[in-house]
Amino acid sequence: MSERQDKIKTILVTFFPMFIATLSLVTAIYNGYLNGKFVDIIQRNVGRTEYMRTCKETIDAYFQVKFRAGVVAQSGGVPSAAGAAAPSAADVDAANAVAKFAALGTYLANLRDETIRRHYTDLSQHLEQAVREAKRTPPAELPKLFEATDRMFAGLNDDCVKSAQTAPM
Repeated sequence: MSERQDKIKTILVTFFPMFIATLSLVTAIYNGYLNGKFVDIIQRNVGRTEYMRTCKETIDAYFQVKFRAGVVAQSGGVPSAAGAAAPSAADVDAANAVAKFAALGTYLANLRDETIRRHYTDLSQHLEQAVREAKRTPPAELPKLFEATDRMFAGLNDDCVKSAQTAPM
């Protein structure tokens, strides 16, 4: 072998393993970066999924309130011996449905700004009032009783969907 070939061989034997080690280091750093990105994506997706699940539960709670108010409206107020209407199981169920909606609405509102918080509070108060009035409302008049709350709910439901769709992935 010539002196030149020996020199090239020495350089290759010395520097080639260092080149491989440098590539391995760069690959490990890039892999750590990608893993961090994937963790961020998963965390955002979990938050978004939780928000959507709560939106779904809020929708269910809203329609449970309307259903329970319909039951209250059909049962009407039955006076007790003291002259006041005793709360029936339907009344208690309706009040419980309003409380569940208010709790879910509060949870969703805490993830948003003050305006949305106020809207959820207003809707909860209107639902509570509608359930109280359902006892004195004929069943045929019930849609009219919920007309304002339906509009408020539709606006908040649209906001819920927009918020979940625009959440960063």
